[in-house]
Amino acid sequence: MLNVTVWNEFRHEQKNPVVREIYPQGIHGAIASFLEGDFQVRTATLDEDVHGLTDEVLEQTDVLIWWGHIAHDEVDDVIVEKVKQRVLDGMGLIVLHSGHFSKIFKTLMGTTCDLKWREADEKERLWVIDPSHPIAEGIGEFIELEKEEMYGEHFDIPAPDQLVFMSWFEGGEVFRSGCTYQRGKGKIFYFRPGHETYPTYYNKDIQTVIKNAVQWAKPTQLPKPIYGNAKPLEEIKPKN
Repeated sequence: MLNVTVWNEFRHEQKNPVVREIYPQGIHGAIASFLEGDFQVRTATLDEDVHGLTDEVLEQTDVLIWWGHIAHDEVDDVIVEKVKQRVLDGMGLIVLHSGHFSKIFKTLMGTTCDLKWREADEKERLWVIDPSHPIAEGIGEFIELEKEEMYGEHFDIPAPDQLVFMSWFEGGEVFRSGCTYQRGKGKIFYFRPGHETYPTYYNKDIQTVIKNAVQWAKPTQLPKPIYGNAKPLEEIKPKN
């Protein structure tokens, strides 16, 4: 069974009664609850020792799910580097919603990851751009959310390896909402929905996408590449 770690700042839930009412066990708890049974799940939060991401936890994690928003700068650079190395070594990474501005996502993307945004209780329709992609399995033509925060283009990210979802918002904007990348041996999926004041993570289609993404991002059993100075495979004859 795959080992999944759900990481969350767990700050909004402690400061904002609206968020606390929607997610009484925290956003990490809500996500963990629908993953349990299919995966071996643990959670980790910002204010735990080393943010709950000890060397042992990271080594045992097949796929890491990341939700952050108001405390990106408080994540220790040492931990970010360790997470990055685990991704390069093959650990899957799923970055949700405002995690686009997290240190780990910006580090792996190499860009600002900035965007337009607006909170106006508007409808979001996530269109499936690639219905053949395993992350979209079980989803119809689109997912419709009654209320969400708007994210709009331009989204300053590298061109995705694969674009799985594109969002349209009631106010007219569009956004690349489901993007895959590979960094080293690791797979990365960015998935846009999940503003803290809306019950987005209780939506069955959103849950299906995240479950599919965990399966897609799981590590592959490939041999580790060999780097550095190499002896020739064939005899190199002296050149006259």
